[in-house]
Parts: sequence; structure tokens; C-alpha cells
Amino acid sequence: MKKQQAAITGIEGYVPDDVLTNHDLAKIVDTNDEWITTRTGIKERRILKKGKASSDMGAAAAKKLLEKKQMQASEIDMIICATATPDMIFPSTACIIADKIGAQNAFAYDLMAACSGFLYGLATAAKFIETNTYKKILVIGTDKMSSIVNYKDRATCIIFGDGAGAVLLEPNTEGLGIQDSILKSDGSGRSFLHMKAGGSKHPASFETVKNNEHSVYQDGKTVFKYAVKNMADVSAEIMKKNNLFSDDIQWLVPHQANKRIIDATARRMGIGDEKVMLNIHKYGNTTNGTIPLCLWDWESELKKGDNLILAAFGGGFTWGSIYLKWAYDSNK
Repeated sequence: MKKQQAAITGIEGYVPDDVLTNHDLAKIVDTNDEWITTRTGIKERRILKKGKASSDMGAAAAKKLLEKKQMQASEIDMIICATATPDMIFPSTACIIADKIGAQNAFAYDLMAACSGFLYGLATAAKFIETNTYKKILVIGTDKMSSIVNYKDRATCIIFGDGAGAVLLEPNTEGLGIQDSILKSDGSGRSFLHMKAGGSKHPASFETVKNNEHSVYQDGKTVFKYAVKNMADVSAEIMKKNNLFSDDIQWLVPHQANKRIIDATARRMGIGDEKVMLNIHKYGNTTNGTIPLCLWDWESELKKGDNLILAAFGGGFTWGSIYLKWAYDSNK
């Protein structure tokens, strides 16, 4: 019997219509287009309207994916939603998405690993397919980062945007799909990148709201240093573990946090810019949405059998890499 692996058989994305450019930000905080572009590679980001939530974007991506695959939502066995900005503490955003798309036969839950969450979700979902437990799983990365950004904080407001992506995982016996994953974490990094209030340690209060403690805090220099090293190292590690050389890799699919981090990862892997998926300039850092949005943007370029390295780094600290073989030729 051939080994069963979990393969991505479909991808869709969703980004809001409203665009926030660097020039727009320069009107509300002390910054300018050149400063942002030089340090991050970001030119603009999408912002979801007030009253809308992460589940709305995740459901929109999932619905479009089901339509493209000509599937009924009732066929989905399981939904994992990777998000750092859930609609509410509970119920899970995954459960809300399942209800919105009509996936009444799926069990659903959220997974939180900051910007690495989508990779953690893929690796988790793969095990359910490899063990023949489930056949059709949606992994959704969705974040409304604008809901937790302080637009008076130049260190963070320039970075984040809103967006979502969804992939369908199904069994494959052709040797395609997820081949390997390396996932890591280091909780000592929590002081450098976090949202202080809103959890059980610092519940919402007048003081937490007054002090902007419900917004992202980032020690940019420290996070950059750890991200450059760990995202690059884990990408090189998964290549070595699987006897892959730079010529064997068709695409690097990196988390879109900062172009300089992405460039450092590509150099460590020995691959050129032409093999790097990049859309940070138009979406910014959508946290759990970045990797699926890259796959969505580049779907038409992907060929069956292509070797992809997915890599991410996020708060926690969390980081990791996945090696997969693309499972289909796109008709997009």
C-alpha cells in the first residue's frame, strides 16, 4: 500500500477592498513612504471595515475555495483556523466560519501561534490525513490586525494589514503533498512581541484601555534579530534534512513580515529572488494570512511536483518550516 500524504488541492484568498497606503499613514503618524519602504518593503496594506471580523474574511476565502473545487461545505470533515485576532475569546473563530459556510459535518477549532500559526495548522491537519482519520480539511489563516494596532505607534502601525487565505488538504498517494515539517518555539521571547492585555493575566480595565495595552507591542530590533536567524536557519535545516539543494527548490514561500528577513532567508537557502514569493508590498504583514495569500497570488505559476519551502517566524517566539511537493497544475 502506498504511503498516504496530505496534499494541498486548492487555495483561495481574500483581502478587503480598502487600501491604506504609506502616504495615508504619513498623515496620522510621523513617517513617510521612503522610511517604510526601505525598512520593511511595504507600500500599502488592506484594512477591513469596522463591524467586520476575522471570520468574515476566513469564510469569504473558504466559500470561494469550495466554489472553485465544486464542493459542498457538508463534505468538509474538519476546519482549523489559525488566527491571532479571533472574533472573540470563545467560541472559536473556526466554529463561526463553519457556521457561516454551512460546514455542518466539520468539527472546528482555532490554533494560535502568532505569525507561525498557519504552518502549525498545516502540520497538524496533515496528521489527520496521514493517519486516514479525515479526508477533507480546510486550513484557514485569517487576521484583522487593524483591530489590535495602535495607529499612533510608528513601530507597529506601518507593518500590519488584514487578510485571509484558505487551503484544502486531501489525501495523496503519488508522493506529493507535505513531506516534512520542523516547528519550534521559545516562550522567553514573549516580552519582545505581544499584546499585553485582554487575557487572564491582564483582563480589560479602564487602565489597560487608557495605556493602549490591547494593541500589538514589538521590540523591533530584537524581533528582527531573532527572526532573521531562526527563519533562515530552520529553512536551511529542512533542506539539509531532506537532502535538498538550492537547485531542487522551485519556490520559497515566506511569511511576509519584513523584506529584509525574507531576503536573508533566501540567501541562507542559496536561492535567487526569482524563486521567492513576495507580496508584502501590497498587503503588509497579515500574520496568519501571509503564506496562503502568497500561494493564492502565485497559484498560476505552480506546477505539479514543484518543491516548496514554507517558512515563518512569529510572536511567542514561534517559527518553523514545511517542505511540500505541489500536487496539481493550476487552471487559474
